[in-house]
Amino acid sequence: MSVPHIQRVSGVQNAIQVASQRTGIDFNYLLGQAQVESGLNASARAGTSSATGLYQFIEQSWLGVVKEHGGAHGMAWAADSINQTASGRHTVSDPATRRAILGMRNDPSAASLMAAEHASDNKDALKSKLGRDVTGTDLYMAHFLGLGGARKFLGAMDANADRPAAALFPAAARANRNVFYERDGSARSLGDVYQRFATKLDKGAAVGGGAALASRAIGTGPTDPDIEVVLGSEAQGGDRNWVASTLERFGAGRSDATAASILRPSPENAKLAYLMLAQLGGNF
Repeated sequence: MSVPHIQRVSGVQNAIQVASQRTGIDFNYLLGQAQVESGLNASARAGTSSATGLYQFIEQSWLGVVKEHGGAHGMAWAADSINQTASGRHTVSDPATRRAILGMRNDPSAASLMAAEHASDNKDALKSKLGRDVTGTDLYMAHFLGLGGARKFLGAMDANADRPAAALFPAAARANRNVFYERDGSARSLGDVYQRFATKLDKGAAVGGGAALASRAIGTGPTDPDIEVVLGSEAQGGDRNWVASTLERFGAGRSDATAASILRPSPENAKLAYLMLAQLGGNF
């Protein structure tokens, strides 16, 4: 394994740890989910949808969670730029701002925080519906099928785990044939699909150095609001490293002292950084 790869994975894990501490969502769940979704690759892109980043958020899901929770994590500029139509669709009027907001899916810090907030929302809703503690696999089903789909899936599985899953979710089965069908073409049952995700989650957490969690209850512990998250930065060493990293990406020739006063992390400067990258055609 190369040194750059080790450094990349370490940076991603640090971002996930911060998100766990900020939101109280289990670190091992977030780690396992990221491993399953992207192999801990913050630049991952799906070939068949708009899914992008560490947690493979599609565009509408990302805009929705940023609108709901971005303001609490230094992304008020993004949340305030997102509007919701009467039909529930999220829109951003300015094209450059929209690109900047969607580009944050490739930022490990922003992606981890929004994935954790999304998981927290789903956990509360599922617990209320199911009347029991929510496991890691329950939570992943909500990520995979949406909250409504997860409620439907888990309810049907409780009633009859042997029922073919594809019959209940034909659209999802068409888009994810490898999940709903065996290699020989036979349909997997609801229980089979559930267990498949449980196994993948535990393997994902183990690959990243975490603990098995798929079958145990996911707790929500105390959050730490005093942890500072620097969005849009690849550096993990404080303001000085953040400035150096940002200047390198922008190609600006300023001194650290001057840059620190201009580019110190803040919601406003986060917006500026992302908009500058968007205008320059940066690869988010």
